[in-house]
Parts: sequence; C-alpha cells; structure tokens
Amino acid sequence: MATEPLTDQAGLQAPAAWEQEAEREHAHGLGPWRLGLRRLRRNKTALAFGALFILLVACCLAAPLWAKHVAHTGPDENHLSDTIKVDGKTTNVVGLDGVPIGPQYTGEFFLGADPNGRDIMVRLLYGGRNSLMIGVGAALITTILSIILGVIAGYFRGWGDATIRAVLDVLWSFPVIVLGVALGVALALGGITIGPITLSGNSLAVPTFIIAIVYVPYMARPVRGQVLSLREKEFVEAARAQGAGSLRIMFSEVVPNLTSTILVFFTLLIANAVLLEAALSFLGAGVRPPNPSWGTMIDEGVDRIATAPHLAVVPGLMLVLTVLSLNVFGDGVRDALDPRAKVRLEH
Repeated sequence: MATEPLTDQAGLQAPAAWEQEAEREHAHGLGPWRLGLRRLRRNKTALAFGALFILLVACCLAAPLWAKHVAHTGPDENHLSDTIKVDGKTTNVVGLDGVPIGPQYTGEFFLGADPNGRDIMVRLLYGGRNSLMIGVGAALITTILSIILGVIAGYFRGWGDATIRAVLDVLWSFPVIVLGVALGVALALGGITIGPITLSGNSLAVPTFIIAIVYVPYMARPVRGQVLSLREKEFVEAARAQGAGSLRIMFSEVVPNLTSTILVFFTLLIANAVLLEAALSFLGAGVRPPNPSWGTMIDEGVDRIATAPHLAVVPGLMLVLTVLSLNVFGDGVRDALDPRAKVRLEH
C-alpha cells in the first residue's frame, strides 16, 4: 500500500519530502556513467581499497628516490662484506652463518637484507614496479586482443566465429598455471622473435606476453557473448539501414556499448595478472634473476623462512594487499556500473 507524502497543516508537502522527490527526479535524468559514479562514491569500502592501490603504486614508483636518497644503494648491489651499526655495535650485514640482518627501520636496510646483502626495501619497491608493469601491460594487451577477437567473432559469426572459438577453447582447456609455466619455460630459453622484434629470455616483456595470452579466453568469450546480443539491437539495425559499413558499426555502435564491461574486466585482469606473475616467478618461469619482483623475492625467501621470515613475509604481504585492493575496487566498479542496481537516494 502506497504511503502518502509528509504534509504540514496547510496540506503542502514537508520540505524533506520535497527534497527527496526532487532528488529522485534528478537521479532518473542522469546518464548511466553519472549514475555509476554516484553509486561508486557511496561505496566507501571500494573507494578505500582503490586509494590503497594508488598508495602502493605511488610507493613503487618512488623506488629510485628511496634507493638514491634514503637507502643509498641499488636493487642489485651486494653488501656481503659490509658492516653497519646496530644499537651501537658493529654488525655484519650478512653473518658468518649466512643469516642476514633483520629490519632496522632506519634509512639503510629498513626491512633488512637478503642472503646476498641486498637491501630488501629497495628490492621490494623495484620488484613492485616490475610486477605492476607486467600486470598493467598484460591486462592492456589482453583487453585489446579480447576486444578484437570477441567483436569479430560475435559480429560476423560464421567460419570466423568458429575458428576464433576453437582457438579460445584450446587455450581455455589448459589451467592457467600449467599453460603459463609451459610457455614461460619455452620462451625463457629461446626468447621471442616477432618479425624485426627480438626479446631475450630475461626481458620483462616475456612474462607480460605470456600472461596476456593466457587470459585472453577469459575476457574474449564474455565479450563475444555481448556482441552477439548487441548486433541484434535496434540501433545496429538503424545504422545498417543508413548504409554504415561493418567496421563503422563495430567501432561506433558496438564497442562503445561494451565500455562498462571492458572497464570492469580490465581492473580485475590487473589483479589476476599480478598474481599470476608472482606464481610464475616463484616457479622459475616468470621474471628472471637478477630482475626483482615480488614472486622472485618470495621464492628466494622460502629457503630462509625459519631464520629470516621477513624475506618471504614482506613481499607476500605487498602482493596480498595489491591483489586484495584491486579485487575489492573492481567489485565496487562492477556493482556501480550494473544497470540493475538501485539508486540509493538517502544520505
């Protein structure tokens, strides 16, 4: 049963009811992107984790500043024979028993050293830069390839759709880790040669390319499904009736209607790519030493987990925070852009 609006003694609606009704009418007049932004602003949890991810990225980008002005060392510089003062006593950076010093919480060796005497904090920041570069680069390549393959397969259908689906099904049939390790080991030995471009096995572009290829089916298949639905819509039929060609319809009518889906997938793909890079590097099929990454640091720290747990705990914690922040923020973006979500008007 509908409730009557609040009224005063003169029979007029109360100010609160007027304001709520005006805001509801204003919300119905907003576009989908402004409605999505309004929903996202009210999701404080997603915004908090998004801010956390931005903070982590800013810290990793500041790695050269920390290395030059605070730690006074690089990510690959060894200090096996160096000594530092701890509580007024001179101590070896790496003891005679091979155990490195722990966190000092000062400029040099802020988070301690590894068995080679390298500054953990410096390698953590540089490793984070490498991991994030690989994650963003792989997600970008995956998104581009998925859009091209998904739009072509969904719009033209026929033999092209069958061929693309067959290729995607083959990639889909392999577990991500297994396929990533297989490609990583194969390409690490001989590198990649694409026309005039040659990448050595220890290049960061190799794991980026591997992760990008592995995740293509997970985005291209949903994109293809949406294109199959969009190609039957009235605005596509109207564009055909006006004489628009296939390329124009795909890029001016179909692709813009995939923007929200692409944005959500891109955010979540970065998290998955960073996590897969760490797994591949841990297994020796990702980033190759001496290049640091969170995965290689965890791999190096596992052997010392009993005597120097910070070697594995610190990069593992950074990895967890990065993936968690991206996943929570990505879920918030997905909920905000869901057209079936209700607009909350209360403050």
